[in-house]
Amino acid sequence: MEALTTAGRVRGVEKDGIGRFLGVPYAAPPVGPLRFAAPAPAPAWDGVRDCTAPGPSAPQPPRTFGPLDLSPVIGHGWRPGDDYLTVDVWTPDPGGSGLPVMVFVHGGAFVAGEPGAPVYDGTALARAGVVLVSVTYRLGVEGFLPLAGGATNVGLRDQLAALAWVQENVPAFGGDPGNVTVFGESAGAMSVGCLLGSPLAAGLFRRAIVQSGGAEMVHTEGPLRGFAARVAAELGVEPTAEAFRGRPLAETLTAQERLSDPLRRGDLREPDGVDPGFGLGGFCPVLGDDLLPRSPLAAVAEGSAAGVDLITGFNAEEMNLYLVPTGMLGALTDAQALAGLGAVHPRAAELLAARPEATPGERYAGLLTDLVFRGPALRLALAHTGTGSGATHVYEFGWRSPAFGGGLGACHALDLPFVFGTPERAAGHDAIAGEDPPRALADEMVAAWAAFARTGDPGWPAFTADGRTVRRFGTPSVDVLADPVTAA
Repeated sequence: MEALTTAGRVRGVEKDGIGRFLGVPYAAPPVGPLRFAAPAPAPAWDGVRDCTAPGPSAPQPPRTFGPLDLSPVIGHGWRPGDDYLTVDVWTPDPGGSGLPVMVFVHGGAFVAGEPGAPVYDGTALARAGVVLVSVTYRLGVEGFLPLAGGATNVGLRDQLAALAWVQENVPAFGGDPGNVTVFGESAGAMSVGCLLGSPLAAGLFRRAIVQSGGAEMVHTEGPLRGFAARVAAELGVEPTAEAFRGRPLAETLTAQERLSDPLRRGDLREPDGVDPGFGLGGFCPVLGDDLLPRSPLAAVAEGSAAGVDLITGFNAEEMNLYLVPTGMLGALTDAQALAGLGAVHPRAAELLAARPEATPGERYAGLLTDLVFRGPALRLALAHTGTGSGATHVYEFGWRSPAFGGGLGACHALDLPFVFGTPERAAGHDAIAGEDPPRALADEMVAAWAAFARTGDPGWPAFTADGRTVRRFGTPSVDVLADPVTAA
């Protein structure tokens, strides 16, 4: 099975009736002078490039969640190799034409993840009639650290380059470049939220799905330049692209991992006293360049995504992923909750006092679910509603995992195996979906996402300023959302 791209011919493999092409380059290897630079076109090759097995993944340190095995969603870590700016393509008919296209941007706090994680198997979506393209992009120091003399928002620029590659090359895999849906989860969703507000993304996609994200996790230049200086100090160099290019990836990853400790990372609060990352990490997109000249949420409200159909949503108990496997949910005291939130938000005491939950850990988890995920998703929906021809749809994922005695609940990332139709890949005693996750829910979500990619209609009423309907997955209801904007 072969396809012809603009850089050369690639060989894939057919499995279960679906063609898959893994590790297809969309940009040049980001090495030497191309480190900390905008992506360059993939160099052409002679002959047929073998794309039947996964290629290298983006450089990243290990990421763990206590005893929870999250590798089905986050992947198995760094597979070294220079040529990792690639896409994986899944197609039901490489010889066909006009199929809807979905381009997936994985999550991982802007520091981890890969398209080759087991849950992201594209077979179910391809069987639903979609050409799925999953993107590898630069992470952490390599992708989201602003350095003097280097490009800003390098990871987002990689995503834009992949979307441009799709426009030129997806017909070779049976796809329609005029019907592209970009979708992502967590950091991938926040990336998509940024692209919705970027002038450089115009014309690259017709639809978007933002799963557990929004368009608000962005920094101004000041805090991130200070963070870059701290990373440079760990390396013993100046905070410049030229100096960092002189350090091997293993050293920059070690420095990155040391600064995952909030005490080492330093203060990332903006002038309003809020850390947009809410202490979950130091790497975020930065405002003030040609890609994000202003707040992407404000840009969406003024019509930057007026012609784009949108689904945005969240999981009911997002923060349980971070607090339950480690035991923090039950151990957290009032003083610890106040100190943790006070480090990232100036109204910590007021916001915690207003929560209805019974224990300090539950109050902290519920509030951060609203601050990081639910609130931004709903504000994005409200910003997008009524700006133009694109429809807005909102969902909540509420099915509760039985893992960890049921404590994991409807946590962050739990929606992913259902969206991809791979719940068995995330099943098990210590896995995110627990024992025997419901196949019917996966079939339902695959059908909804594929229908949206085809037509812009996922099968439930649109969300409007006056009719704030939300589809609740895990229950059969579609109802009116009473609280559209929570703690800001």
